[in-house]
Amino acid sequence: MKTFVHRGQITKVVFGSGTRSRIPEEADALGCRRVLILCTPGQWDQAAEIRDLLGATAVGTFAEAAPHTPVEITEKAVGYAGSVDADSVLAIGGGSTIGLGKAIAVRTGLPQLALPTTYAGSEMTPILGETESGRKTTRRLPEVLLKTVVYDVDLTLTLPVGISAVSGVNAMAHAVEALYAQDRDPVAFLMAGEALDSLTRSLPAIALHPDDGEARADALYGAWLAATCLGTVGMALHHKVCHVLGGTFGLPHAETHTVVLPHVVAYNGSAAPEAMARIAYALARDDAASGLFDFAGRLGAPRALRDLGMPESGIERAADLIVRDGYWNPRPVERTAVRALLTRAWAGETP
Repeated sequence: MKTFVHRGQITKVVFGSGTRSRIPEEADALGCRRVLILCTPGQWDQAAEIRDLLGATAVGTFAEAAPHTPVEITEKAVGYAGSVDADSVLAIGGGSTIGLGKAIAVRTGLPQLALPTTYAGSEMTPILGETESGRKTTRRLPEVLLKTVVYDVDLTLTLPVGISAVSGVNAMAHAVEALYAQDRDPVAFLMAGEALDSLTRSLPAIALHPDDGEARADALYGAWLAATCLGTVGMALHHKVCHVLGGTFGLPHAETHTVVLPHVVAYNGSAAPEAMARIAYALARDDAASGLFDFAGRLGAPRALRDLGMPESGIERAADLIVRDGYWNPRPVERTAVRALLTRAWAGETP
């Protein structure tokens, strides 16, 4: 007999092509009259388009979102939100911008909307990760869940192939961990499997034809499903490793997830056979870990931590931090085995 607890989502999702035109309508439905737009410096033009759509409802743009949500940036953004008397925030972009929106929300209580432009998935989770003094910590806070997420497939058509690949594998990591999470449930397992099917099908197609609208829609759909899974179940070793590496060494988020995922799957293989079988099925391979490693190579994605800027001398420190206050994992997290995992991931060796 199955025994489980399933958490439903409260976020409204609008998915399709050209859906960004509905942003004013969705803001109005939430009673938002003074919207602060958030973005990274590189997405100013996309923010400007939405600012024009919102008209007088947009009261400002804060364009300093940064990876791993540095606390000092958040404090600056909170001050700016207060100076323009914002009553809500709209994040345009990927995990960096959406993370900033969550960090503002937890400090101010402002409602959030998002217009994602990558496959990062943060918009569907109650997880807030922040970095302060070189250390990244994560918290699960229901109050940071977004009110409305508008997915516009058109905004992903110009996402560079390299970023699409690592952002997509990052989304796959959400689904993979949902398959063996401590609090997994039948709905999350089904959604995670569907997410992996969509992403393994669409990402190679995007690598060949970046402007393929159907492939882009399939990838964004898979990313949404994967993120929804992460929002309803817990995280395990993979996310702990990536949070440590990102926060400690400043490694790029999606690329780090891409490199680490096959190695963590190899680590957990014997302890989560049902999950491994589902991953292998999605990849049309006999082995989940080697299949993921080869899949990343097929996409031209990075497969070595050293190529992301991690020093070899950092392996020992990372191993210490990973086993300290670790997340639940189907296989016990042992320092010697974690160090071996990191060493292979650093060198780009097969898992």
